[in-house]
Amino acid sequence: MAKKKVKTKAVAEESGTTQLKIEKIYLKDMSFEVPNSPKIFTAKVDPEVKFNIATKHKQIGPENFEVVLSTTLQATHDEDVAFLAEVQQAGIFTIKGVPENAMDQLLDVYCPGVLYPYAREAISEIVQKGGFPQLLLQPVNFEALNRAKEAGTESGDTA
Repeated sequence: MAKKKVKTKAVAEESGTTQLKIEKIYLKDMSFEVPNSPKIFTAKVDPEVKFNIATKHKQIGPENFEVVLSTTLQATHDEDVAFLAEVQQAGIFTIKGVPENAMDQLLDVYCPGVLYPYAREAISEIVQKGGFPQLLLQPVNFEALNRAKEAGTESGDTA
């Protein structure tokens, strides 16, 4: 059975079509700490979870960009840290023929949206392996985060 190569098309220009291609998705960095173990496991814990998310991107070739989605979760119970999880999910994207005014939308909204499900899975898995119940992160509206960033009201917190 032959595999078809599928190209993803993004924004269309009047002079032709533009293309967005995912070259690679990878886990750039991951950290998990349970600073108050084993004590934290002996108490009935109903932690308060604080979730921060940020994105950054850099051009690594004429049409290639690395986008990094950084997520941090800190769960606390009373004043004790139950766990701290940090994940940097990254991707390399080829972007061709996109007008300059549409680049930020792709790099700050679309690409992080592609990466988020991978980061969410990595966080869920590491929290469970750390001895805690399943953690389901809610969807993130990257367009709203980008608008807040442009308006200067970015807090980074989504929880």
